[in-house]
Amino acid sequence: MKSLYVEGSGLLYRLPVGLKLGGLMALGIGLFLFSMPFVPGIAVALGGALYFSLGLPFGEAVSRLRSLFLTILFISAFSLLFTPPMEVLVQVLRLTALMLFAATVTATTTVAAFMEGVTAAARPLERIGLVKADDMGLAFGLVVRFVPEILSRYEAIREAHVARGLKVRPVTLITPLIILTLKEADQIAAAIDARGLRGH
Repeated sequence: MKSLYVEGSGLLYRLPVGLKLGGLMALGIGLFLFSMPFVPGIAVALGGALYFSLGLPFGEAVSRLRSLFLTILFISAFSLLFTPPMEVLVQVLRLTALMLFAATVTATTTVAAFMEGVTAAARPLERIGLVKADDMGLAFGLVVRFVPEILSRYEAIREAHVARGLKVRPVTLITPLIILTLKEADQIAAAIDARGLRGH
């Protein structure tokens, strides 16, 4: 499987994962306190500066965000039918800023660190019998690992359509993507059960 992690050793890499996730949560809450584009615009600039300072080739850095940004634009274009343009602009800036900061956190944190952070955060809930912390950490780690894999499969299916001269349509792309993803999910679940990693 591919990983979204980018090798590095800067300050962002040394920060505890809990601090990164907490900061991301605080940013998400803070951005929705402002109804004008100035502050979200500054957040976009800062997020972009951090993300593009990680050393990724520009093409790869943009490629990682392309599908998410297109989703944001699609949702925002639909919102224009019911919402004033200024509010839509603020919405685009908020979501773009969150996307850039989240991508930065993901690129500077290993899957193992994510799992440890989520497991540690879930321990208090485990003590009162609500969840199993180890299982939550495992599930979160699998989600992080699956994101680049799903994107890679999507690109492979799209390129196969183009190579065969088929018209690229969402339905013809999503259906095989879902089938392949569910098939691999079943294989991973079977491997997890075989190793006794669930139900500690």
